[in-house]
Amino acid sequence: MVTAHETPRAQVLVASNRGPVSYTLKDDGSLEPKRGGGGLVSGLSAIGSDVDSVWVCAALGEGDREAVRQGVGEQGVRMLDIDPEVFADAYNGIANSVLWFVQHMLYQIPLEPVFDAEFRRQWASYEAYNRSFAEALAAEAADGARVLVQDYHLALVPGMLRELRPDLRIGHFSHTPWAPVDYFRMLPDDIAEQLLRGMLGADRLGFLTRRWASAFLDSVAGVLPATAGEVHGRDEEGRRFFRHGATGGSGGSGGQGRETEIAVHSLGADGDFLRKRSHEADVEERMAALREQIGAGRKTIVRVDRTELSKNIVRGLLAYRHLLDTRPEWRERVVHVAFAYPSRQDLAVYRDYTAEVARVAEEINSLYGTPGWTPVVLHVQDDFARSLAAYRLADVALVNPVRDGMNLVAKEVPVVSDAGCVLVLSREAGAWAELADDAVVVNPYDVTGTASALHAALSLPDGERAERTKRLAAAGTALPPRRWFLDQLEALGG
Repeated sequence: MVTAHETPRAQVLVASNRGPVSYTLKDDGSLEPKRGGGGLVSGLSAIGSDVDSVWVCAALGEGDREAVRQGVGEQGVRMLDIDPEVFADAYNGIANSVLWFVQHMLYQIPLEPVFDAEFRRQWASYEAYNRSFAEALAAEAADGARVLVQDYHLALVPGMLRELRPDLRIGHFSHTPWAPVDYFRMLPDDIAEQLLRGMLGADRLGFLTRRWASAFLDSVAGVLPATAGEVHGRDEEGRRFFRHGATGGSGGSGGQGRETEIAVHSLGADGDFLRKRSHEADVEERMAALREQIGAGRKTIVRVDRTELSKNIVRGLLAYRHLLDTRPEWRERVVHVAFAYPSRQDLAVYRDYTAEVARVAEEINSLYGTPGWTPVVLHVQDDFARSLAAYRLADVALVNPVRDGMNLVAKEVPVVSDAGCVLVLSREAGAWAELADDAVVVNPYDVTGTASALHAALSLPDGERAERTKRLAAAGTALPPRRWFLDQLEALGG
């Protein structure tokens, strides 16, 4: 640990809600750091020690806040102690309960959304939260520095930062889908415009697929007033740009006479890491335990997800139930290994969904289970080693989200599968764009269709399954996290 920063002038900056380190406050008052991984971490480490870099993130818990108060932290990390009530409004009230729901098209339309006075109060917190990041980035950045802002939590930051530091090269990356324009326009008109103008403060906007990038441009065309004189087009290399004219609105104007490039960077799996990690001792131990739960000679259908509403776990279980009901030949010959790790349990709708996953799994086991066969093996305690063990054992991987920006599980399972696996993949996952040719593609809402896909996948000959797995693994690792990050950084120039 080091003392609080001395206002370094960073040449490369990353901004995200969650940072690369978190702190736990121990009983004796000391702080225990826990370091994370992922593409941003490996990407930043790849730029070299001769480049000053800073990661700006939010203090997420009491341990993080205490670290900020004590003035200690990791080298190159600026953690923001945002007022807890402001953070809760911005993170849970807006980012996760409004923006996430819009982009994933999760609303029950007859009853929601309701954009009332409470929404406006929480939106003011979202603005304040974004402003805290913009001000911190402006203070940390060297002249002409490159800034990579991450995701829907910080959609207003590019425009705000552009007003504070017009000299910076700013990128923003969306890890979620982008909603069709008619759905996006459920947002109040001024809020929709503010979000778009905030993002257009960036020099580059990155998306996971061309589909999401095109949906963003459709939203721009449908929301921003034609009188602003903004048009989008392509340059001689086929790159897509949004050309700014006169601008207005709050949350960052995005400037005048500028262009924002609309780019696609399809995040892939880290194949080298996964292959090595999946053969370590703790994974082998968990494979032995899973084999005992599954039973000898049985095929496995594996899914690994958070209990996020968009992941469609309940319909996946219903499809498996339909498979067992209509294809009795699979009874006692297959086990559905379902890892559903609780997510966002501070929100009631997520607690209810997690409970429904457990209820349906128990119902299947009660209906079809026998003394020697448990049809669904459900685990809810997050365990990465156990997830990798399941990947290796998978005959079929079920990835059926109703909507997903990418879904790395679809890319990870083929990389480490021991005997090859068949990927049953939703056409609404971003990964579909790259993996569809070698997957069994499903409509995520069609339970009977998904059951038929599971039957087809389980019945696929071993040779074809192995060949498909090789091609899926190659496609899924084509742009690993480190390269994904560096490509964006290099595209910003500097």
